[in-house]
Amino acid sequence: MKHVAAKHAPARLITLGPEGTFSHEMALKMGLTKPEEIVLLPTIHGIVAAVARGEGDGIVPMENSEAGSVGETLDGLARHPLFITGEMYMPIHHNLASLVPLEKIRVIYAHPQTHEQCSDAIERWGVPVIHTSSNSSSALEAKKTPNAGALIPVIAAEIYHMPILVRNTENNAANTTRFVRISHAPVHDKMPEKCSILIDPDRDRSGLLHDLLEAFARRNINLTRIESRPSKRKIGEYVFFLDTSWSEKTADAIAELKTITGVKELGCYREIGVPE
Repeated sequence: MKHVAAKHAPARLITLGPEGTFSHEMALKMGLTKPEEIVLLPTIHGIVAAVARGEGDGIVPMENSEAGSVGETLDGLARHPLFITGEMYMPIHHNLASLVPLEKIRVIYAHPQTHEQCSDAIERWGVPVIHTSSNSSSALEAKKTPNAGALIPVIAAEIYHMPILVRNTENNAANTTRFVRISHAPVHDKMPEKCSILIDPDRDRSGLLHDLLEAFARRNINLTRIESRPSKRKIGEYVFFLDTSWSEKTADAIAELKTITGVKELGCYREIGVPE
């Protein structure tokens, strides 16, 4: 995988904390190590709001190969005037850590996405799970709770001095999370690799989804992802997030969509390579 060039790294990244989250690890992989260069906030909502205020660029998880999309990120992109300016991929490995042996663990702390990604192992252990706001919080809660374990990344185990009992507890060895870099301004790249848009239909009618997809199919543009999310206005009303491979015809397809329904362009961008 390509290494990110230093000139492309923003001077300040806002991402999910506390220290020891996969998001924090991704920020470190991008070459930022000084305290003032990485701002850790407890929620994705807070990150998105801070980026919208112009306080820096953000790094947020977009989707996971096992657990699917991250709803908070999609909702934030829909609610705020933000742009995706790059994407990064990270192999995700979870580990069971505890201050006591496995047979003495009576409760496991885990982030909901971590729980879903490690559901097979949790089922085998037969131990109750308590959800937390982050992988780092899982480590902190397990440290102060008798006979508790935590499902956490290696970086969190190292930071919070939690011995790892079982490594690689994820269901799928190819478990991967896609992160995106978000900014209050778009990038202007003449040859991006991917474009993302949000479609907010102004009315419900037969054939609408067909018309939306046909604008890309007719131009032989590949849709790499499509997902619906509740509009949050009323039951049964949805918005659609689309990722497309970039081509010289992509702008024409998006322009056609704007004549059909409401469209918000989230940006055209490249993958940012990061060290393994």
